[in-house]
Amino acid sequence: MRRRLPMDIRYSCNQRDFKRYTTEETRNEFLIKNLYVPNEVVAVYSHVDRMVTLGCMPTTEEVSIDKGIDIWANFGTSYFLERREIGIFNIGGKGTIKADDETFSMGYKDCLYITKGTKVVTFASEDPENPAKFYMVSAPAHKACKTTFIPIEKAAKRPLGAMETSNKRTINQFIHPDVLETCQLSMGMTVLEPGSVWNTMPSHTHERRMEIYMYFEVPENNVVFHMMGEGNETRHIVMQNEEAVISPSWSIHSGAGTSNYTFIWAMGGENQAFDDMDNIPTTELR
Repeated sequence: MRRRLPMDIRYSCNQRDFKRYTTEETRNEFLIKNLYVPNEVVAVYSHVDRMVTLGCMPTTEEVSIDKGIDIWANFGTSYFLERREIGIFNIGGKGTIKADDETFSMGYKDCLYITKGTKVVTFASEDPENPAKFYMVSAPAHKACKTTFIPIEKAAKRPLGAMETSNKRTINQFIHPDVLETCQLSMGMTVLEPGSVWNTMPSHTHERRMEIYMYFEVPENNVVFHMMGEGNETRHIVMQNEEAVISPSWSIHSGAGTSNYTFIWAMGGENQAFDDMDNIPTTELR
């Protein structure tokens, strides 16, 4: 019988209580670690917009998306994507994803969007010694769209920033209204150039959407200081390679690394209007 473990569930936190959190409490509430366990699915359910963050690293077997998850107990549905959509990135070796009767070959930094209503989703690696690492974010969905494969070469690229401000970077838009239709999920990847360390500065919040960041390509013995909290009451979480962090709508989500790095961002909420945000002048941060 397949072993089913309780899902890691994170409940909503308000900004008033957050001001009194210790370092440990902040990390326990928002930080997501240890996403990649051989032949397992790691899942964290956030009550902030009911987003689910998952990791899967198949090595010696083909792994189903619901492995170890009690779907009815956690979602009240008969299968994972019955009322959800999902975006998946591969940040490891070559792998494959099966979505019902379709099979997709996933290279490094390739992305796959899978629509609501897809019953069977499985993951596999081509080489157990260099396994794929599938990073995923899922959001509730009200209609079926089109399952779509987006290789890194086909992502919409937006160069931003400058070396003078230590934030020269390229935003790769994958699951984005300009690329494909989804219900509410948006995902992309921001790559910082060598010598650049800041992301999302000046800071902003978006009252009608939450966001999740997953930092990777952080060199050994380096970290990212992820800034969060209200603009006038900021805190930070020290993050290591391949860790994710939940950002509620009231929180900024900026970062500075001890080296350059890459991160995957995922958003869900009321809309997909990227100009629906509240910018905060840097000199007004506290």
